[in-house]
Amino acid sequence: MPYNPTELKSLAQAIRGRVIEMSHAAGAAHLGSCLSCIDILVCLYWDVLSIEPDNASAPSRDRFILSKGHAASALYATLAQRGFFPAARLGTLACPGSDLEEHPGPHCVPGVEAATGSLGHGLSLGVGMAVASRVQRHPFRVYVLLGDGECNEGSVWEAALFAAAQRLENLTVIVDFNKWQATGRSCEVMALAPLKDKWTAFGWSVHETDGHDLQALGGLLAHTPDGSGKPVAILAHTIKGKGVSFMEDDNNWHYRIPTAEEVMKARKELGLS
Repeated sequence: MPYNPTELKSLAQAIRGRVIEMSHAAGAAHLGSCLSCIDILVCLYWDVLSIEPDNASAPSRDRFILSKGHAASALYATLAQRGFFPAARLGTLACPGSDLEEHPGPHCVPGVEAATGSLGHGLSLGVGMAVASRVQRHPFRVYVLLGDGECNEGSVWEAALFAAAQRLENLTVIVDFNKWQATGRSCEVMALAPLKDKWTAFGWSVHETDGHDLQALGGLLAHTPDGSGKPVAILAHTIKGKGVSFMEDDNNWHYRIPTAEEVMKARKELGLS
């Protein structure tokens, strides 16, 4: 059943709190990149994807690929909250022998479709899955979450060209456009702008939205395919470190680990304690 924006916001805040705790406990980085995409994940997993947490390998399931695999903690916490596996396992992040590595391995836990984190590969995986849907006559949809800095990779654009040529309308890309990558502003490291024009020129149906406006984002995602006969690209404008004032738009949180005091301060801002 559909969730309202207030319910989705509460879920997103709870997941943000959990991810911050995981980062502190595990000494795991990429916290800012995780926080920027959580609203996107919540919209997908609670309002859009046709999935069964207790039957994660159902052939008819929609597929989701976290191409920006360094945000694995956000995906793990989302999957646990959605019921794919017990939340207690989140405490094993980055522990020796744990299935929960800082970049996800293939099928490491139920709901993870592929190994990602070697940037630029996720869209190619998604394209292959979208083609398989057509060949196998399984009408599932495929969603791929890219980072904006990841759009520097030539393999992204090769996959984009192929998807448009094959008119893979069951394929949707969401770009987590948080304006940062590891070493600087995305549009300064490479000539990323105008990003909408680039995706349009490559033959995609392109939409832009506020990636933290759960109602607007959910409305776009709910109407994919969008009737254009083309693959869909949604440029979701986000804020790195979203939800915590001292992390927002601060690229130091690409690598910084929060202290116990900062975890408590963040949870208070998120309304969790």
